[in-house]
Formats: sequence, structure tokens, C-alpha cells
Amino acid sequence: MLFGQSVFQSVLERLKAEEASEDEAEASVAHRIHGFSTGLAFDVMEGVTAASQRAGQAYLDILELETPVAAADQEIQPQPVAEPEPEPVMPDHLARTAPAEIAAELSITAADTLQTLNEKRRAFAKSNHPDRVAPAFRENATKRMMLANLLIDEAVRRCSR
Repeated sequence: MLFGQSVFQSVLERLKAEEASEDEAEASVAHRIHGFSTGLAFDVMEGVTAASQRAGQAYLDILELETPVAAADQEIQPQPVAEPEPEPVMPDHLARTAPAEIAAELSITAADTLQTLNEKRRAFAKSNHPDRVAPAFRENATKRMMLANLLIDEAVRRCSR
């Protein structure tokens, strides 16, 4: 305790005294907002030129103060021209959309079991699923998958009898 007060009470009195002196100084200027000091505005605007009073230019001036390289010293390099990507080439197997061709690829026989039919479905989907091919070829891949699933589903129905 200092002079009959706790440390906390003495700090509170000192803060009240400082606040009262600030209130008296701010009361003389009517356009200021209570509680804001002017020191922050001067610190932010330090180094900003009078010609750059616009907000965007002031921001660029502050950045130039932080980076030692001036804009005039930087060499302007031309942007490389991006070459257009070549059109993707459709794989040969995606061009075959006839049911007979797909049946020949699947080579479903009467000896196939449910397990072998599921393996054939997975293997066929691995190379023909529409999500795994280029967007330009998705229509053909969808047709192939639909036909393959139809053929395999029919073979599964025959196996279950």
C-alpha cells in the first residue's frame, strides 16, 4: 500500500488524472471524437507526400517506403505468351459404342460367376468411366458404361437363376 492506498487504487487515480487532462485538451477542439488521440494519424501518414492525398496513392507511397526498390529501377519483362493446349485425342476404345463391340470386350461367358462378373465390371469402369476421361469424350464413355452395366446386369440375373 502506498500512502494508505493499494497499488490498484493508485493506478486508477493516475489514469483518471491523465484522462481528465486529455479531456481538457480535447474540449478545445470541437470536431474531435472523445477517446481518440491524434498521434496515430500522424504515425500512419508519416512519409506520405502531399501529392498522394488520395487513399490509393498513399497506400502505394507507404509500400514504396517499405520496399527499397523503386518502380523506375525495375525492368519490365514481357509476359510469355501461353501456347494453346492441343486438343486431346480420343482413345480408340472410346470410339467403340456398339453393343456387340462392348460384349466382345467384356467376353462374358456362361462359366462366369458373380465374382468374375463384378471384377469385369470394375476393370471396365477403370478405363471407361466418364469421370476418368476428358470432358470431350464423356458422352461416349457414358454410352459404353451404360451398355456394359446392362450386359453385366443381365449376366448376373442369369447366374442367380
